[in-house]
Amino acid sequence: MNIKLKLFVLLLITISFNQVSFSQTKELQKVQLAYKLISTFYVDSVNNDQLAEDAIVGMLSELDPHSDYLSQEEVSKLNEPLDGSFEGIGVQFNIFNDTLMVVAPISGGPSEKVGIVAGDRIVNIDGDDVAGIGLKNSDVFKYLKGKKGTKVILKVKRRGVKDLISFTVVRDKIPIHSVEAYYMATPTIGYAKINQFSATTHSEFLAALNELNSQGMKNLILDLRGNPGGYLSAAIDVSNEFLESKKLIVYTEGRTSPKQESFSNSKGEFKKGRVAVLIDEGSASASEIVSGALQDWDRAVIIGRRSFGKGLVQRPLNLQDGSMMRLTIAKYFTPSGRSIQKPYTKGNKKDYSLEVYERLEHGEGYEEDSIKLNKSEEYFTNNKRLVYGGGGIMPDIFVAMDTSGFSSYYRDIIAFGVLNRFIIDYIDNHRVDLEKEYSTFTDFNDRFKVEQSLMDALIKEASDAEIKFDEKGLKKSESLMKMQIKALIARNLWDTPQYFEVVNPSIEAYTKAIELLNNPKEYNKLLN
Repeated sequence: MNIKLKLFVLLLITISFNQVSFSQTKELQKVQLAYKLISTFYVDSVNNDQLAEDAIVGMLSELDPHSDYLSQEEVSKLNEPLDGSFEGIGVQFNIFNDTLMVVAPISGGPSEKVGIVAGDRIVNIDGDDVAGIGLKNSDVFKYLKGKKGTKVILKVKRRGVKDLISFTVVRDKIPIHSVEAYYMATPTIGYAKINQFSATTHSEFLAALNELNSQGMKNLILDLRGNPGGYLSAAIDVSNEFLESKKLIVYTEGRTSPKQESFSNSKGEFKKGRVAVLIDEGSASASEIVSGALQDWDRAVIIGRRSFGKGLVQRPLNLQDGSMMRLTIAKYFTPSGRSIQKPYTKGNKKDYSLEVYERLEHGEGYEEDSIKLNKSEEYFTNNKRLVYGGGGIMPDIFVAMDTSGFSSYYRDIIAFGVLNRFIIDYIDNHRVDLEKEYSTFTDFNDRFKVEQSLMDALIKEASDAEIKFDEKGLKKSESLMKMQIKALIARNLWDTPQYFEVVNPSIEAYTKAIELLNNPKEYNKLLN
């Protein structure tokens, strides 16, 4: 293929790694000759930069589904969430009515320190008017992100204040939390949700464990639903917190990568309490390492649906211009020897990416009997329970997807941003009254009810956005809509954990976990 030839030329001419040397084989000589012939005789001029990127993308597309190429800009964006921080002014924001609105300043961040508060509208940044100009999220990042120590001058419109308020904000490191929420689900059961495995995940998780332990936690729900993975080291460190010493957590092995085993040590903070791990089809990679290790050692009950099935290890290989190849170099295996990687055909990334949707079409999201197990890959946990490899982590307790409250009317209200805009406007107009009425989240959670007047206002907002009223759809989704309204208000008044405290009690996997953790006899029966 021409693309492959071009790629080899690119590697030969522009890349050198300390650990890699390219010998002048006949194949590479052939590539060099082809490149010279193209350069000399091709009818049109060639954009070498674009040709290089296209060549790399084309080459990697012939390999496994997870080997890929990232441009310099993509590398920069990729590293932020996994590094656990970025540099900026530290606000959660929304663009509301073509105006940049502060949803909340990040606690301890530079904006909070100078006095910026939730509800403030940023209308001018360093002399540039930014209200009513069609501002996009990408524009906001360009304005507000920047090197630590640099200054940005903001002019803010605040409700109840006649004149604009000017703030000089010194940019700083802003943490990105991968432990998205933790709280006490019951007086003895803690809950922690990890949304990805980043450089700071382990320290965040330890802090969450310590806080929950101080509040009387005996057992834990670890929520890994929708967690796409991240750093292998973070997954190992989190797994270690649950295991006795010298237990194999994971091993990796590849054609040119010798077998590497990772074991637990004696420093785990939660080695005794009962554990339930929540997973679904969005749980991948590092999430599967954690759930697979705890399942193989019979240390936790896995609840939910079959995980994604990504068991390939990518090594980042930096190129000279700041771009990167992520090349698969090994597979990872759970303690019992399971490979979690689901089947794939080389060069067919489309079918691979659609596999999760095909599961739903075949009924796997709704019926446990519809799950296609790889019977040729049978393994056993420490307690001799049968588990399967070659297609993700199978839960010990299956929980079907809940679509009972879903309707196209609800979908459109969410998809067109109506609910989000409605909540922002509602909070903006009622924040003072709500904070006066509900001094604590517990008080809010116990007493706040979504009245019919609030539902009517949302329906009107949807109609104004040209979403046709659907009485049948409303009836089907009304409870779900009310729950979302309450949860979003809670998140705006407090923080993300309070959103989950409102939402989780309506989720079957969560309620099953609480039921199981409160029943040690049934819990032990499942694991033995």
